[in-house]
Amino acid sequence: MSVKILADSACDLPLELFESLNIDLLPLVVQIDDQQFYDLETIQPKELYDEMRNGKAPKTAQVPPARFEEAFLKYAEKNETCIYIAFSSELSGTYQTSTLVKDDVLEKYPNFDLTIIDTKAASLGYGLIVKKAAELAQEGKSKDEILSEIEFYCTHMEHLFTVDSLEYLYRGGRVSKTSAFVGGLLNIKPILNVENGKLAPLEKIKGRKKVLKRIVEIMKERGDGLNNQLVAISHGDDLETAEAMRDLIKEEFGTEEFLIHTVGCSIGAHSGPGTIAIFFLNKLN
Repeated sequence: MSVKILADSACDLPLELFESLNIDLLPLVVQIDDQQFYDLETIQPKELYDEMRNGKAPKTAQVPPARFEEAFLKYAEKNETCIYIAFSSELSGTYQTSTLVKDDVLEKYPNFDLTIIDTKAASLGYGLIVKKAAELAQEGKSKDEILSEIEFYCTHMEHLFTVDSLEYLYRGGRVSKTSAFVGGLLNIKPILNVENGKLAPLEKIKGRKKVLKRIVEIMKERGDGLNNQLVAISHGDDLETAEAMRDLIKEEFGTEEFLIHTVGCSIGAHSGPGTIAIFFLNKLN
């Protein structure tokens, strides 16, 4: 019996990949004013970014427990083997909620074979992990084989990103009001990464072009075999810059395979329009 892969919307994979790879989507919640939406179900990233450009300050919430319960019960009743690959527990309560719901479901279905993985990853860094797992599941790999590959990807996934405006990170409590104001005034762009599942600042660069060039330099310092791996680029409704970044990476490393997609609502609500993020492995198998 094949292994069923579940993932939440913070992995930022295109909807067509959820469908073609048979991944069960669990949506995080987005709230704009008094309206509540389900990420990728009742709101799409372009709508969110348009609202943010119009001054709205969306908030997000974890996958509702009821959605976990519905999904887990469906597969428990069928006695299916499942892996839920989760958004970093350091950035959302989604992972913790899923473990609590799993415990409840196991009381009714004690033989339900469900493993929950905290990726400590986000956006397409998380998405590359999910994609690999789903491809292995479609190939008929065993649960243990898939889990081994997931562990490797989680351990060696690099995240590098920059934002166009510090305002949105300020709203989310990631930077101070003073930093956001001064950064905007001086056109300072941060480079951030993810360390142990948490956002961590790396450098501050003046100017958009310089920050993109510096990200490529850091990729060179950290990456392994970048010409032979799939590099992911996610963007805050800025495909033109994402494609320019792709061209820089291709020129520097000879990379041929790219996955480019929009930063989804659950992360984009905090990073804002114009975000550019790069994901790659620092070690190959």
